[in-house]
Amino acid sequence: MAGYEILFKELVYKELKSVPKTDLNKILSKIERLADDPRPTGSQKLTGFGLYRIRQGQYRIVYSIQDNELLIHGVNVGHRKDVYR
Repeated sequence: MAGYEILFKELVYKELKSVPKTDLNKILSKIERLADDPRPTGSQKLTGFGLYRIRQGQYRIVYSIQDNELLIHGVNVGHRKDVYR
């Protein structure tokens, strides 16, 4: 299976700066693994948005998948209480 390309909005980089380093490494590892499996075990499709989310501790990674272009767009990364706003 060909790997997916992962792209992020500028906002995601800003959000990652506020994440503690111990959580940041785990989040980045999960994001890297999305290139091989964009719908890993534990991922969930968000109702009505066409977006997916995966959890890493108290943080959520929200992204969209374009299968026809083998592309993953990172939409949002943040604490679970703030990420869906």
